[in-house]
Amino acid sequence: MVKETKQRIVFIGAGNLATHLSMALQQAGYDVAQVYSRTEDSAQRLAGKLKCGMTTRIEELYNDADIYIFSVSDSALEKLIDKVPRCEEALYLHTAGSIPMSVFSGKCRRYGVLYPLQTFSKNRDVQFDEIPIFIEGSSPETTATLQKIGREISGQVLEATSEQRRHLHLAAVFACNFTNHLYAIAAELLEKQHLPFDTLRPLIRETAAKIESLTPIDAQTGPAIRYDRNVMQRHIDLLDDNDEKEIYRLLSRHIHAFADTPPTQSTTHE
Repeated sequence: MVKETKQRIVFIGAGNLATHLSMALQQAGYDVAQVYSRTEDSAQRLAGKLKCGMTTRIEELYNDADIYIFSVSDSALEKLIDKVPRCEEALYLHTAGSIPMSVFSGKCRRYGVLYPLQTFSKNRDVQFDEIPIFIEGSSPETTATLQKIGREISGQVLEATSEQRRHLHLAAVFACNFTNHLYAIAAELLEKQHLPFDTLRPLIRETAAKIESLTPIDAQTGPAIRYDRNVMQRHIDLLDDNDEKEIYRLLSRHIHAFADTPPTQSTTHE
């Protein structure tokens, strides 16, 4: 039997997402041939892990790759698209949640989006096969190619339009980024009282675990859902930062409003 030759990939970007995605694709048998980053240290670090070529000069990108994957900041994406090599048969992808697929329109023939819905840190391993990957292709043929690529690294591949993906990204910011910032506020409050953040870890784990069996509305507890004004005011009085006072008030009002009139919840299917 002749072993299938996997496609040759160039990564534009060497950040957290690029690091994990490139390694997952390499483990699936793809030839990650080159990494570009404007920062030499970042390019060298990822290229060292992948044992592939690297460059900090966009004009030095290989011009014979099968796939070019852009995993860069939203502000840099469109500028870089205009500078990469143009290959008629190559597939051009980006990994951004909030940028439409149309950013490629008129600039290449085959293009799409490969968006892993997860938070990534370079030095923390993730189980890529458990990460939902949302895809969008410029044609049915491209979508089928993206389905194949996605299924080789993940057990959950779903199609989503650019508009749906924008809302996915927004929801992820609420569920992940804002939640993590609240952890940071909690850590600061404890530090001021010489208490360890570790004491909150069991609470954080249980809060997250509840979502496996309960809806977020049903899992909600605390003084805000009861709108216990006395407890909430005592908490507000303990806060020194006016912004944190306002965050507390706003979230408390919103939690109580959700409890009174829960939003319609739907399930997304492939």
